[in-house]
Amino acid sequence: MLRTILIVTITASNLTAVEQAYREYLGYEVVERGTISRVLASVWGTPAAIGRPYLLLQPPSGEKVYLRFVQAEPTEGYAPLRTVGWNCTELLVQDVDDLAKKLENSPFQILGPPRNLSSNENIRAMQVLGPANEVLYLTRLKPGQSGFNLGSAKTYVDRVFVVVLGSKDLQAALDFYAQQLKLPVTQPMQVRISVLSKAYGMDPERMHKLALAQLPGGFLIEIDEYPESATRRPQRAGDLPPGMAMVSFEVDSLDALKLEWIRPPIKLKQAPYHGRRAAIVIGAAGEWIELIEAPVSKEGQGPKAERKRKGERQK
Repeated sequence: MLRTILIVTITASNLTAVEQAYREYLGYEVVERGTISRVLASVWGTPAAIGRPYLLLQPPSGEKVYLRFVQAEPTEGYAPLRTVGWNCTELLVQDVDDLAKKLENSPFQILGPPRNLSSNENIRAMQVLGPANEVLYLTRLKPGQSGFNLGSAKTYVDRVFVVVLGSKDLQAALDFYAQQLKLPVTQPMQVRISVLSKAYGMDPERMHKLALAQLPGGFLIEIDEYPESATRRPQRAGDLPPGMAMVSFEVDSLDALKLEWIRPPIKLKQAPYHGRRAAIVIGAAGEWIELIEAPVSKEGQGPKAERKRKGERQK
């Protein structure tokens, strides 16, 4: 059902600091800036967000996978990695060791230095805390070595390719993506997640369970099993969740999905919707998932296409 990751939305108290940091150190550029419209807020069910400034950032490769930062004051009781829901955004990079040197004394605080993954030595990653208190994984993939056809960075820093979900009930989260969103999922595996262990005062070498949900376009959803002490994310009434607020995915059709929307799907004019319908559903770990319909191809328009569809339905 899901095609690609389109947008990762993150709340930030200082958009100017975010823009400067991402441009100078990661090469991202603002391709759209504005305020949250009443229509968009109605899709999200967030009247408190109306009028808030936002930035839409695109990687230097030009890939149409965006980071959207929405201005919001910090939420009391929220800390990165300490609550279930969306927690980390993973970007492709060409040279993670060189990037680590560049990020020294930058707005990006290094949480974990470059290291090969315990599950795949062909993948080398580091973890940082950004200017909006967001957790980023910065990852180098050797071409053809990931095992999931994920590709590799086309520029020094490139697009989002993995989003990381934290859940205290790993099986329930897997069932949601497999059964409700029809994604292939892996069996849980034991891996080292040092940044998660450190957040909970555990041994950095401790192994944690995780599983993957695979999208067809070179993207993954990583689902980490969080400790029992993880809590639900605090959230102001009528507002976005703090931190990594939501992930937006492209889908073929909203009508084909039997999901419980926060609000009925609505067409949205601004980038990157460009007249497409969107709607929000809440996942098993409380995560916000925005689903955006894919553009209708020319082959799928017109009377001839409609007659063909009718004929197929009659069969």
